[in-house]
Amino acid sequence: MGQDLPVFESPTFESAVQDALDFVASQPVHPLPPEQKFQGPGVYMIYYTGNFDPYQRLANANRGTLTNPIYAGKAVPKGWRKGREVKELSDKLHMRLREHARSIEAVENLTLDNFSCRFAIFTGEEIDMIGTVENALIRQRDPLWNQEIDGFGNHHPGQNRLDQTLAEWDTLHPGRSWEQDWRGDRPDRDRLVERVESHLSRTV
Repeated sequence: MGQDLPVFESPTFESAVQDALDFVASQPVHPLPPEQKFQGPGVYMIYYTGNFDPYQRLANANRGTLTNPIYAGKAVPKGWRKGREVKELSDKLHMRLREHARSIEAVENLTLDNFSCRFAIFTGEEIDMIGTVENALIRQRDPLWNQEIDGFGNHHPGQNRLDQTLAEWDTLHPGRSWEQDWRGDRPDRDRLVERVESHLSRTV
């Protein structure tokens, strides 16, 4: 364009995000969901160590040290997306982990006892980092249920959407209430298993 463009660069941004990633990874492991209720938004990682055959490569790697999450996510406070000031903390993060636990309990081929989690609470100005840290976790760790198999974090899609294509996660793990009522197409399960195995061979 014949002129310098206004490109923002920060020499401290990468180190701040890495500090947050290191902090999350250093947190203790909890059952899913954590037994003690707590307040605050933040980010989390979920780990798998069970016997579902397509996930054995991942489960075996995690039985020594939990370093390979199957899913990473976030919970943000009310009003966060609109830039509103967060005036009080809520139990959004704990509630999100409980929702994930209920999804796993509902399906036929996963056992909740085989899942655990790490999480970190963000308060003050650091709340603005939640989305950035979640994205960095996903890029860094390549969690299977974020990068390859879509749908774990879904809520009930509503009756008007039951004619669409079923989510990949619900195809691999049938049992959630809406899956049982699904009228639309379903992805090819064998192809999904191939994708799982290919992803884990590259990332674990």
